[in-house]
Amino acid sequence: MTRRQRLVALVCVGWLLAIGLAAPVAAFQVERASTQLIDGTYWLDAFIDFRFTDQALEALENGVPLTIALHTRIRRKGARIWEESLFDQAIHYTIRYKPLSERYSVEPPAGGEVRSFVTRDAALRALGTVSRLRLISNERLDPDSRYQFHLRVSLDIDALPLPLRPMAYLRPSWRLHSGWSKWPLEP
Repeated sequence: MTRRQRLVALVCVGWLLAIGLAAPVAAFQVERASTQLIDGTYWLDAFIDFRFTDQALEALENGVPLTIALHTRIRRKGARIWEESLFDQAIHYTIRYKPLSERYSVEPPAGGEVRSFVTRDAALRALGTVSRLRLISNERLDPDSRYQFHLRVSLDIDALPLPLRPMAYLRPSWRLHSGWSKWPLEP
């Protein structure tokens, strides 16, 4: 292989890596989040704005369910990166379109009630409204310390149908997330 051919090959590999392994798209945004202490347990209320890419919306319109992972952590304020979280949980919600009934459904974690919607916007608003999500018992917290809860929302690529996964892993338009946001844990 000549020097020129190696250079061309390196440039091609670089472009493929840049296209395929680009940073995830921060398309979801946690608009607000708050906690309430009720009967010794902290509960989360939040609103998330979902801005799906055209590719994800096209898949949804064609009957592909999209699963959202809502990841919550509770850590001592100012904790070092190597310190363990007091609470670490990921729960999954699914939105799907049913072409035969022309309705959207939002499915909460196992055991929750599936809700049905006529419009995609209504389904996305419902998906983005987190109400009374159980976090942690107050007994597990040191009364002399201050805590934060961390919240991240992402599209669960592993929940996509198998034929879509390779493309989803390689294209940034499928790696959708909110990034981590921090909020004070307050009663």
